[in-house]
Amino acid sequence: MSLTTVREAAYQVLRDLGMTKIFGNPGSTELPFLRNLPSDFSYVLALHERTAVGMGLGYAMARGRAGFVNLHSIASVGNGLAGLVDAHYCHAPLVVTTGQQDRRHILAEPFLTSRAVEVVKPYVKWAYEPLRAEDVPAAIARGFHLAMQPPMGPVFISIPMDDWTHECQPLHVREVHQTTLPDHAALDVVVRVLNSSQNTALVAGSQIEEDGGWHEVIALAEHLSADVYQQPLASRWTFPRTHPLFRGGLLPAQQPLANQLAAHDLVVVLGAPVFLYYAYVPGDAIAPGTQLFQITNSPSEAASALAGTSIVGNAAAAARYLREHTEARKRNLHCARKDPPEPKPEYPITPAYLFSVLNKVMPRNAVVSEECPSSKGDLDRYLLLDQPGSFYSVPNGILGFGLPAAVGLQLAHSDRRVVCPVGDGSIQYSIQALWTAVQYNAAVIFIVLRNGDYSALKSFCDFTHVGRNVPGMELPGIDVVKIAQGYGMAAQEVDRPDDLEPVLREAFASPAPHLISVNAAKGGQTCMGMDQSVHPPNYGWRSVYG
Repeated sequence: MSLTTVREAAYQVLRDLGMTKIFGNPGSTELPFLRNLPSDFSYVLALHERTAVGMGLGYAMARGRAGFVNLHSIASVGNGLAGLVDAHYCHAPLVVTTGQQDRRHILAEPFLTSRAVEVVKPYVKWAYEPLRAEDVPAAIARGFHLAMQPPMGPVFISIPMDDWTHECQPLHVREVHQTTLPDHAALDVVVRVLNSSQNTALVAGSQIEEDGGWHEVIALAEHLSADVYQQPLASRWTFPRTHPLFRGGLLPAQQPLANQLAAHDLVVVLGAPVFLYYAYVPGDAIAPGTQLFQITNSPSEAASALAGTSIVGNAAAAARYLREHTEARKRNLHCARKDPPEPKPEYPITPAYLFSVLNKVMPRNAVVSEECPSSKGDLDRYLLLDQPGSFYSVPNGILGFGLPAAVGLQLAHSDRRVVCPVGDGSIQYSIQALWTAVQYNAAVIFIVLRNGDYSALKSFCDFTHVGRNVPGMELPGIDVVKIAQGYGMAAQEVDRPDDLEPVLREAFASPAPHLISVNAAKGGQTCMGMDQSVHPPNYGWRSVYG
């Protein structure tokens, strides 16, 4: 077999794996790889590494296939680490490479020597620096297959800068199948319990989309006439919001969540943890007398569940098996779902009114990349999306997710419009993504809820009885419209409710990215969906869906 260079072999591997779009911010140790970029590859430049990883994450999730990110040494990896943590919790498949110093003097600890492999290990599926230059192409291929295996996630490869010019043999990329089927004997136990259940609830989790199970889960819910809840703090919506069986989101604390499900004698969690909590409110994970089953593609989430019986495997295959082996149930589904009250056009503009108008204006196939913690409850109530791949949200509480994810999603979805509702505090964590959106004409509509403070944090102060005497809660003196315009983006401010709909319609009519800063009222439904006027021991929780 004729020899080639490591660089040429690696680019061929990337071609064969469909990773021809590179998200990154270049540095000196990456130059030997990036020089003379092949014409069939494109490079998406980010002004900050957190943005580069976030855009790759959005692009990968939209395509359901691993994205490729190239970072610079340990400094760049440090800047992008929050994005790797996002990818870990999103189950977003990424192959992330970074440059390392020249092998020939690493022992001398030269400038830009990287220990990034040790730094990222807790949040990637595999972190590796090849022992030989010739192993680089095979490491990239192995990383891709690991990133795509359920649960999907990021992998990390550190590559010394002199490796690219070494000779090696070309690599033939193998085919690797990823689907892991759940144990049918275990599912048969669920079938028997389902057939005897009097009041079944399904909990829809983000892994349903990872496993391609959107339609299978809808069919199962309709077959069983089961109430369907969304997992707490959902990073993706995996059941149609207007479906008559949809009952809204579960609350992220033990006792309130158990109370929500207490009327059901059987709960089947599909593709989600049991359960994701935020505020500590002691109580049972599930009400006594309620049987609980979890079906997840994540062995880790199966092992960490606080209650019930867990089954590891593909959610789509499990939903299909359960539908085919259970008895059908019928009930009248008309008017089962309650619409939220129509919000009034008050001044200042309330988040509820903003999202109700946005829901009326945006296309039915719109994609939402959301990061507005203080208004998340109102967003959940009023944005009614019914197509797969329509919603993405921060999975772990680290700010900076929404903007770069939106840009990556838009670059993957030329046929759909991406909308990014974001808080005026959250936007500052990855504001550089606005520049990339302009440069690559990623026509995202960024909607900034401008309330001038960290409202979600104030609400949590109230909930935990900490009080408001905490520094750093106010955000004065930021003009996000001028910042966007400085990056070359069309941007405007909306102050009056009467102006909101015309401005939104104008933005959707434009083929370019657009930023709208809305002077919004403080408060609303927080990220936990709690009524801020009520405190423990009554918890103050209520469903954000009525």
